[in-house]
Amino acid sequence: MKKEVQKWFWISVLGSIIVRLILLFFPKNLNLSARPEVATPLTSLRRLAEGYWLKQSSMSPYAGSMYHGSPLLLTLLGPLTITRIKGQPDHLLCSFVFVIADVVCAMLLRASGETLQTAYSSRLKLLGLNHFSEDSEVLPSGDLAALVYLWNPFTVFACVGLSTSAIENLMVVLSLYGACKRLAPLAAFGWVMATHLSLYPGILLIPVILLFGYGPDAPPRKLFLQRKNFEVCNSSSIANNSLEEEVRNQLSVLNGFSWKSVMHFLFWTLLWSSYVLVLCGIYLRQHGGLQELFKRTYGFILTIPDLSPNIGVLWYFFAEVFDFFRSFFLIVFHGNILLIVVPLALRLNHRPCFLAFVYIVIFSMLKSYPSVGDSALYMGLLGLFAYELRDMQFSFFLISGYVGVSLLSPVMHNLWIWRGTGNANFYFGTAIAYACFQIILVVESVSAMLNHDRMLNKLSTAKCLYIRAP
Repeated sequence: MKKEVQKWFWISVLGSIIVRLILLFFPKNLNLSARPEVATPLTSLRRLAEGYWLKQSSMSPYAGSMYHGSPLLLTLLGPLTITRIKGQPDHLLCSFVFVIADVVCAMLLRASGETLQTAYSSRLKLLGLNHFSEDSEVLPSGDLAALVYLWNPFTVFACVGLSTSAIENLMVVLSLYGACKRLAPLAAFGWVMATHLSLYPGILLIPVILLFGYGPDAPPRKLFLQRKNFEVCNSSSIANNSLEEEVRNQLSVLNGFSWKSVMHFLFWTLLWSSYVLVLCGIYLRQHGGLQELFKRTYGFILTIPDLSPNIGVLWYFFAEVFDFFRSFFLIVFHGNILLIVVPLALRLNHRPCFLAFVYIVIFSMLKSYPSVGDSALYMGLLGLFAYELRDMQFSFFLISGYVGVSLLSPVMHNLWIWRGTGNANFYFGTAIAYACFQIILVVESVSAMLNHDRMLNKLSTAKCLYIRAP
C-alpha cells in the first residue's frame, strides 16, 4: 500500500511539471504576466528585465522607477531575460528556473513534513497517545503539502506568469526546512535571502529561533511536565528501571531550550547578511551603493508610492486618503503586523512551524504588494497540518470563497479597465473579500489547532488517571 501511495505521489509531481511546461509554451493565450494578481512591482519579470537593461546600459537599475527588487536577482535572472530560443517566446529560460524552484520547494515541504511527522509521533508516544498519530496507510502530511503546493492554481499561475515570488517562496521554505533539520547555515541563508527579497519574511525569525530552541512542533510542554511528575510519583509501577530513566531523560530534553543552537543560527545569520550586503554594495558601487538599495527596495515597500491595482487593500486606501494622514496610516498598517507577532509567539511557541504559517498568512494579507504567489506558499504550508486541522470549521466555505474570488477578480478588472462599464470599487470589492477569507483562515486554523491541543490534554490526563486507578 505504501509503495502505491509513493508511486501515485511521483506521478502527480511529474504531471504538475508537464502542466507547467504546456502552459509556458502558450503564454500569449494566457497573458498571466500582465495580470495584477500575479505580477506586482516587486515580482514582475518584465520590470526585472527593464532593470537589467538599464544596468547593461551603464545606468542604475533603479533609474526610471521600474525595478525595485534585489540586485542579486538581476545577476541570477537578468541574463536569461535577454536570451531567446529560436521559435520560442521570450523569457522561456527564466520560466524553467521558476518550474525548478516550484519543484524544489515542494520537495523541501515534503522533507519538512516527514521531519515534523516523525518528531510529533515520537512525542505522542511519550505521552502514551501514539494511536493518535497519522495513519501510515494514507498520504503523509509532507506528501500532501507538496502536492497542494504543486497543484495549487495560484502556484501554477505565478509560475506561468513569470513571477519571481517562486524564488521568494523557495527561500522561505528553505529556511523552515533548515530549522526543522537543525541545519543552521541553511536556515540562516534561507531567512536572510527571503528577508532580502521581500522584507516581510523578517518576522519569521521568531518561529525559526523557536525551531532551533525547542525543536519541531509538539504537543504543549505542560503535558510532558505532567507526564514527568506522574512517572516520578508512580515509579514503583514501572518494572523496568532503565525504561523509567529513559522516559525521564527524554521528557527533560523536551522541556529545555537549546541556546547553543540558537546562537549558532544567529552567527550564520550575521555572516550571510554581511555577505549579501557586501555583494549588493559591490554591484551598486557606481550607482549609490547600499543607500540607493535600501531606498529603492525597502523604502519602496514601506512607503507604497506605486498605487497600481493589486489583490491587496492598501492601493485603494492610500489612493483615497489625504496626504496629511498618509504617514500616520503607513505606521498603522505596518504596525498591525508587528503588534500580533509577540502574542501569537507566546501562545503558539510549542508549534513554531504552525506559527510560521500564521505569520505568512498575516503578512500576505497586509503587505504592500501581495500576489497569488504569497497565497500559494501558505496553502502549501497548511498541508503540513492537515491532520491536526481536520476538524477545522468552514473549510468548504473557505475553499468556495477562494475559488469565487479567483474567478471574479479578473472579471471585475476587465469591466473596470477594458470595458469601462465598472469602476475601481468593482475590483476593490474582490480584494476586500479576499482579505476577509484570509482573516477567517487565520482565525479558524488557530482555533482548530488550539482545540486539538486541548483534546490531547484531556486524553493525556484521562490516561494518567486510568493508570493510577487501582
